[in-house]
Amino acid sequence: MGQDPSTTDAAVTETQNPDQLQQDIEQTREELGDTVEELAKKADVKGQAKQKVAETKASVAEKKEQLLGKARNASPDGATTTAAQASHKARQNPLPVAAAGAFMAGFLAGRFTKS
Repeated sequence: MGQDPSTTDAAVTETQNPDQLQQDIEQTREELGDTVEELAKKADVKGQAKQKVAETKASVAEKKEQLLGKARNASPDGATTTAAQASHKARQNPLPVAAAGAFMAGFLAGRFTKS
């Protein structure tokens, strides 16, 4: 920026063939085009806002699906399934269930008779 333009690039003072100059010009045009494109993206506030909204919608939809999945598992159908599984296990192992029932019956009887 603060340099003398005549000392910045030795290649400018050298004689180059036209093909090399054309390649340099094309490369500079590509770089300039890329730079302009990046600046345009950064300056496009409306486009950035739309992209952020789309990302947020996708995130909310994903979280919604996760919560719905959890709700389905905790729904009455899920409770029914859990109760059916517990009932099946109780039928397979009746002794622990009978012992727990007898304990609860004795506990409740003792609580009611003290009052």
